[in-house]
Amino acid sequence: MSLQTTDPIADLLTRIRNAAAVGKREIRVPTSKIKHVVAEQLVKNGYLVDVKLEDGKPRGTLVVTINNEGENSTINEIARVSKPGRRVYASASEIPKVKSGRGIVLVSTSRGVMTGSEAVRNKLGGEVLLKVY
Repeated sequence: MSLQTTDPIADLLTRIRNAAAVGKREIRVPTSKIKHVVAEQLVKNGYLVDVKLEDGKPRGTLVVTINNEGENSTINEIARVSKPGRRVYASASEIPKVKSGRGIVLVSTSRGVMTGSEAVRNKLGGEVLLKVY
């Protein structure tokens, strides 16, 4: 039985949020390119510990490590900004700041998914995917 979600990024964020709330160390999610890129950006910015692709399954599984053993999650809040019913776009000068710069937004630009500060530095706008702090 295959579970099809209409918004794979929201599904990933919900699984991360729920796992962090109950103290789980890692989660396994069905893989997609966008989920992998989003998880990689969260690892790069220190919100997740590790992400790897688990082979051997027909469609593949993404193993996301939220925190190390004995530590709490660094994610206080993670939320989807642009949704399938209401897309949110921003130019480079309009990219929002999260908690006065203590958090990040991920923006899908013409050069790939990057943080809001990278997009501003490269003078690129795009779809504001999520915010995390």
